Amino acid sequence: MNTTLPEDITEYAAVAVKRLNRLGGPQAALQAETDDEVRHEARRALADVAAFDLDVRSGPDDLLAAAVLCQAAGATALPYPLVEELLAIDGARLALVNPEAPRVDHGDLPGAWIAADLDANRYRPRPSSRTNAKLGPFLVPATLDGPDGSVPAADIDLHLVLGSWRMLGAVQQLLKITQEHVRTRIQFGKPLADFQAVRFTIADASVAVRGLDELAKYTVWRIHSAPEHVRWADALLLRLKAADTARQVLRISHQLLGALGFCDESDVSVLDRHTQPLIRLPVSTEVLALRLMPGVRSGDLETLFTVPA
Repeated sequence: MNTTLPEDITEYAAVAVKRLNRLGGPQAALQAETDDEVRHEARRALADVAAFDLDVRSGPDDLLAAAVLCQAAGATALPYPLVEELLAIDGARLALVNPEAPRVDHGDLPGAWIAADLDANRYRPRPSSRTNAKLGPFLVPATLDGPDGSVPAADIDLHLVLGSWRMLGAVQQLLKITQEHVRTRIQFGKPLADFQAVRFTIADASVAVRGLDELAKYTVWRIHSAPEHVRWADALLLRLKAADTARQVLRISHQLLGALGFCDESDVSVLDRHTQPLIRLPVSTEVLALRLMPGVRSGDLETLFTVPA
């Protein structure tokens, strides 16, 4: 099976990575915590790569372009709600929330918002001010009015998928940083990478990231053609895999970098703190797994071991 991305998508991804890196990467996200102008610069960078001209609902080409853009945003910890704006409804950014504890990432930015839960119930959020929390620095508590109608179920699926692509970019960057560290860090007279236990640990992380990459491509490839109930199961499974992989890679990165990985001078720390909202919201991985259970029983969740009906 050939999982290579089309040439035009690969070229677009390269342009997007180059433009977003010009902002300064994760260190720019760190600066954005105290300087809102950086977030405005992030939006201008997205406009430069025609991000807001992409119609992710229209078909596979624009959706795949949006996916690799989200991947680049995750790798650079882009301080802007890209997924929410790509799925805007009538000019209002679409946020996925847990109605029991609603929080909106970047909810303090000017502009209209629409909130939805995983059951596609629609709410009108009233974000409050930022709390300056270390994990998820741009998370804003919100009060929900509603529910008032619903949003298309397909939008919920796309939100889960594009958010997973953003996590994919983050874990790929984390793995790259960790690999470079163990090659250059000398301990007991030789690089950390020469120790067998370190090699096994890096191998585990590499396999997990590669598996997420393949699943992300597969899911985005068939999301427009799969029946609604299958698409829902695919999106949930991808988000669950992305969150689990992010936790695994973050654990390994912090383990191998030691105290350095918890200092904001390190990109690992910044990527960790800015990826936490995607890992934890709108619901925990445990809730995602429970929501997948009916699909396992009905056969909507397809695996390598699924028996055709």
